Amino acid sequence: MHQEELERFDMNRPPMRARWYLKPLTMALALPDLWKHHAKMMRTGVEGLKPPYLMLCNHNAYMDIKVAAKTVFPHSANYVVAIDGFIGREGLLRRVGCICKRKFTNDLVLVRQLKKVIQNGDIAVVYPEARYSLCGTTAVLPSSLGKLCKMLKVPVVTLICHGHHINSPFWNLHDRKVRPIEAELSMLFTTEDLENSSPDELNQRIVERFQYDDYTWQKEKNIHVTYNGRAEGLHKVLYQCPACGKEYHMTSKGTSLICEACGKTWTLSELGELHADQGETEFTHIPDWYEWERANVRREVEAGTYSTGEMPVTVDSLPNAKKFIRLGEGHMIHDMNGFRVSGTDVDGDPFEMVKPVSSLYSCHIEYEYLGKFGDCVDLNTLEDTWYIYPHDCEFAVTKMALATEELYSAYRRQIGNPCKPGLA
Repeated sequence: MHQEELERFDMNRPPMRARWYLKPLTMALALPDLWKHHAKMMRTGVEGLKPPYLMLCNHNAYMDIKVAAKTVFPHSANYVVAIDGFIGREGLLRRVGCICKRKFTNDLVLVRQLKKVIQNGDIAVVYPEARYSLCGTTAVLPSSLGKLCKMLKVPVVTLICHGHHINSPFWNLHDRKVRPIEAELSMLFTTEDLENSSPDELNQRIVERFQYDDYTWQKEKNIHVTYNGRAEGLHKVLYQCPACGKEYHMTSKGTSLICEACGKTWTLSELGELHADQGETEFTHIPDWYEWERANVRREVEAGTYSTGEMPVTVDSLPNAKKFIRLGEGHMIHDMNGFRVSGTDVDGDPFEMVKPVSSLYSCHIEYEYLGKFGDCVDLNTLEDTWYIYPHDCEFAVTKMALATEELYSAYRRQIGNPCKPGLA
C-alpha cells in the first residue's frame, strides 16, 4: 500500500448549511434520550439571542451533541467533528452541518470554515477540549480561543453540560440512566466585550467558565448510580496504585477497583466516591486520584526521565472517511522528545510519524476502541490520522496523555512563555 496514492479527506471543502429537511430528523434522534434523562436547560443572558454566534461546549459524552442540537433548533448550525466521527457517513454528516477536523493539529482551514459559517448567518459549534473528558473535569483548552473569538466578531455563548460523564463515562460507556441531567446556556462575550478585551483576557474568562466537575455535581445533586458494574473500566484512568505506587497493575470488576500488585481494593459508591475496603482511603474523589497521577508524571518530566520505552504497536490509518486501513506493525516510543512511530507497512515499505513535544499540547486516546481493538493513541497530521495500538507490553494510554500535556507545559516554560492555567 502506497500512502501517497490514497484518497485524502477533502478538508478544504466549504461547510454546508444544514439541510432544512434534516433538522427534524436530528431532533427526532435527540429527543428520546433527552426525555429519558429528564434533561434540564438553564439559560442566562441569552434572551433575544439570534444567529450568527459562536457556541463553545464542554465534552463528556455523545449526549453533549444531542443537547446542543436541541439548544440551537430550529436555527442552522455547523459542528466541528473529528474525522473518525465521519466514518461511513460523510455525506450525511456534511448535510447536517458537520465540519471535519483532525485532532490537535494547527488547522488554518478550520478557521476559514468557521468564518464562512458566521458569514452564512449561522451558529458555529465548537468543542474546544477536543476529546471526551477522562474523569468528568475540564481538559486543557487551546490558547488560540481568545483570538478566534475576536476574529469572528459575533457573540460567544457557552453550553456546559452536567451529568453526562456520570451517566456514560469515557472509560465505560454503559448508560447508567442518570436523571436529571443539566445544561447551562450562558452569554460569555457580547460583541462589545470582544472589542474591549485582549485575547488573554478572553482566554481567562473562557477558562473560568469551563471549570466543571461531574463528580462534585453528582454529590451536590444526590444522584445515586445503582448500576452494579459502575467501577468497571475505571482502572483505565486510575492506572497507578496510591498504596504501593505500582503502575499498570490496576484492574476493576463490578463496583470494585483493585490493585493486582499489592491486593488493595476500593469500592465505588452509588454517589461516585471511592472507599478503601481496608486501611486508608487515599482518594475518595476520582479527579483527585487522577491529578495525583498527573503530579507524578510531572515529576518524571521535570527530572528528564519520562519514557515509555520502545513499544510494539499495530497502526491503522484513516486518510479519508471510508474506513480504517491497516498500515502495519511497528514500534512507538513516547519520551522527552515526544512521539515517534515507525514500522513497515503491509507492502514492506517503511512508515514513520514524528510528533515533537512542541507540536502537541495534548493527544487523543481511546479505551478498548469499538469494543474490540484495545487501547490506543490517536496521532494526526493535516493529511492523515493514525490509531496506534500498543501490545505485548505494560502501558497506560492515560499516562501518555498526561505526559503529552506535561511535556508541552515544560517546553513552554523552557522557552520563557509558560502556559496560562487551564490553557495550552
